[in-house]
Amino acid sequence: MAVAVVENNLLIHELQLGEQLGECVHSKRRSDFSLMLAMLTDNVKEHSQFFVPETVQNPTETTDDLLRKEFNLPESAPLALKENEQLNHFDQSNLVQENRLTELHLLNALRPKALAFRDNIKHIAYDVLTNTSPYCQKKHLQEQQALSQSASPVITLNERLSFDAKGWLNNVQDSIVKSLLVTA
Repeated sequence: MAVAVVENNLLIHELQLGEQLGECVHSKRRSDFSLMLAMLTDNVKEHSQFFVPETVQNPTETTDDLLRKEFNLPESAPLALKENEQLNHFDQSNLVQENRLTELHLLNALRPKALAFRDNIKHIAYDVLTNTSPYCQKKHLQEQQALSQSASPVITLNERLSFDAKGWLNNVQDSIVKSLLVTA
């Protein structure tokens, strides 16, 4: 029996045995094969197949443009129109009317249309705005005017009025006195 001497007398994985396991199988030495397997550590997670060599990868930045170039994809659909002249590209009614839907899909795939007309998070559609209260509409209008004038967008339509508590109490007292005089 020719079992290899391993440093520290501890067999952790089968690679330390070299080709001896394979030789034992081919020469039909079952007892040597069993002895070598028994000498291996019983913690299977320490075996070599669970320690794949790590490859060092250079971190590369993957951007949308690089991926589109690598996979030969068309430009991404813009979120909104940049110029009013781009509205002409949205006129696809003649293709729909002539039932050329496949051509329409192809055109949209080759030259994607913008997903929205505006790129303004604060924009509220007219039909939505008209469905709100007049107070809300006026406040929205004032906010839009303040934003266009580069002022602070904090708008208050109802300002706190000054309250003369002493004068109010005097008026209440006078009305009580007068009501007592009238009933008497």
